[in-house]
Amino acid sequence: MSHVLASFNRAQRLSQLQQGADNTVWDMIVVGGGITGAGILLTASQAGLKVLLIEQQDFAWGASSKSSKMVHGGLRYLGSGQYNMTKDAVTEREKLLNELPGLVNPLQFLMGHYKYQFPGPLVFNSLLTIYDWIGGKRNHSYINHGIADFHAPGIEQNKLQGATQFADAVTDDARLVMRVLQEAQECGGTAINYLSAEHIILTADAVTGVNVADQVSGQKFNLQAKVVINATGPWTDKLRQQLHAKKAIRPLRGSHLIVPSWRLPLAYSVSYFHPEDKRPIFAFPWENSTVIGTTDLDHDSDLDQQPCISQNEVDYLLTGINKQFPQADITESDVISTYAGIRPVVSNDASNKKQLKKTKPSDEKREHSIWNEQGLISVAGGKLTTFRLIALDVLKVAQHYLPDMNLIDLQAAKLFQTIPDTPVDSILHPQQIQRLKSQYGKHYSHLINNAEHNELRPIGSTNTLLAELKWSLQHEMVVHLDDLLLRRTRIGLLLAAGGEQLFGQLQPLCQTALHWNEGQWQQELSRYQGIIQRYYSLPKHRQLLSTQDVSSANAVAN
Repeated sequence: MSHVLASFNRAQRLSQLQQGADNTVWDMIVVGGGITGAGILLTASQAGLKVLLIEQQDFAWGASSKSSKMVHGGLRYLGSGQYNMTKDAVTEREKLLNELPGLVNPLQFLMGHYKYQFPGPLVFNSLLTIYDWIGGKRNHSYINHGIADFHAPGIEQNKLQGATQFADAVTDDARLVMRVLQEAQECGGTAINYLSAEHIILTADAVTGVNVADQVSGQKFNLQAKVVINATGPWTDKLRQQLHAKKAIRPLRGSHLIVPSWRLPLAYSVSYFHPEDKRPIFAFPWENSTVIGTTDLDHDSDLDQQPCISQNEVDYLLTGINKQFPQADITESDVISTYAGIRPVVSNDASNKKQLKKTKPSDEKREHSIWNEQGLISVAGGKLTTFRLIALDVLKVAQHYLPDMNLIDLQAAKLFQTIPDTPVDSILHPQQIQRLKSQYGKHYSHLINNAEHNELRPIGSTNTLLAELKWSLQHEMVVHLDDLLLRRTRIGLLLAAGGEQLFGQLQPLCQTALHWNEGQWQQELSRYQGIIQRYYSLPKHRQLLSTQDVSSANAVAN
C-alpha cells in the first residue's frame, strides 16, 4: 500500500502523532481542513517542509463543502476596479481547468439584458472583453434571438433585449479539498480530521505549538511546531483571541436550494438580479441537478452548529427563480435538499455591531487578510479559486520563522502532478474515467479495477459510482456516515431524504471497512438522518426532534 493510502488510515496516523508528540517538532502545523488549509499544506509540502494539518471536524466540513461551487475569475471585482485581483483569479481558474479536467469544468454563463435595467449589454460586454483578454481567449458573445427557445427555455421575456454568454468554471468543492489533501500527502504532508486545536502553547511569549483534542476518543496531547497557521475560516478569531487580538471576522451565511434538473433544466448558469433587492443571484446545473442561490446574510448563530437555511431565505430564493423563470413554478415540493455555508469575511468593523448594520453584507470586500501574532499566522477571507495564491502569501509571512524555506520555484510550479493513463475496466466511458482520474489522482485505476461491475454504474441520477463510496470508506478517513455521503460524495444532497435508498447497500460496506457492529451502524444512521433533517432540509419539513436526536445531530459539532 502506498504512503498516501497508509497515511489516510486515521487510527494509525493518530497513534503516530501521539507517540511522537514529545520528540517531534513540526516545521508547520496548519489548523483548518478547508480549501485554504489544504492549499497551505500542499504548498508547504512542495517547499519541502515537515507539515501537519489538523481539522476539528471533517475535512471540508465548513464553507468548503457548502460554497456556490464556482471557480471564477471575479468579474464583480473587475467591475469595481480591482484589476489585479481579477487577473490573479482568472490565472488560477485557467490553471485549475488545465490541471484538473473532470473535477474543475468549464461552465457557460448567461446574463439577460432587460430594458431600463442594469447592466446594459454595451457596458457588460465591454467589461467581458477585458475579462477575456486577461484570460487569453475570447469567451463571450452577445445573443439577441432564440434565448427563450434554445439558450434558456422559460426565461422571463418581458422587456428582454438580449443576453450575454460568457465562461467561468464549476467544481465539486469538497472533492477539490480531498484532491488537494491527497496531493499534499504525495509530497510528504500529513492530515488528520476530528483533531481540534484547543489551546495555543506559548513559550517565552512565542507560539510553539498547540494542545489538541481527539474528537473521537477525547484524548488530549500537545504538538510542537516552529510556526502555527490558523486557517479556520469563521473560527479564525477563536484562536486569535487567546492572544488577545481584536475580532476581525464577520460571518455571512449563503444558502442554496437544490432541485431536480428536470424541474429546471439548464445548460447555462443563469445570472439575474433579484426583484426585491436587486442582488445578483443565479441558478446553475451541477451534478445532474440544478442549484439555486445564493443569499448573503449576517450569521449570528453558534458557529459550532451547522448553519441551515431559514424560511425567509427559502421564500427569497423561490421568489427570485420564479420571477426569472415564470413558467417553471418552482415550489418547496420540488426541493431535494438545501445547504448553507458561512463565509469568513474580514471586516474592519467586525467588533462593532452598530457599524456592521451600516454596511450591507454584499458590499463587504472578499480579499483575504493575514495576521502574524507571536508566531500564530492567521488567514481568512479570499475565494475558492485563489487558494494557491493565498497559500503562497501565508508562506511568505511564515518565512520569518522558516528562513531556509525556498519559495521561488513554487510561484510558477504546477499544483498537481500529471497522472499517467493506466488500463482500466472498459465498462466506463472516457468522461467517467477522466472524472475519476481528476478526483482520485493516481489511485483512480485501483479504484476502478478493484470494483465489481455492478459497482461501476452511476447511483440514481448522480454521476457517483458505488465503487467511489467503497473506496472512500477504505482510504479517505471516513469517521461518520455524513463524512461519506455529504463530503466524500454528494449523495446526501442529490438524492431524496439524504440518499436513504442506498442505506441497505451501504450497511455491509460500512461495517466491513469501518468495523462497525449492528449497534454502531444504527447509531450512525440515526445521527446522519438527524443531520439531514436538521441542516439540509426545508424548514417546514424539519420534524420535531427528540432531545436524544438533537444531541445526536449536534454531535458532529462538538
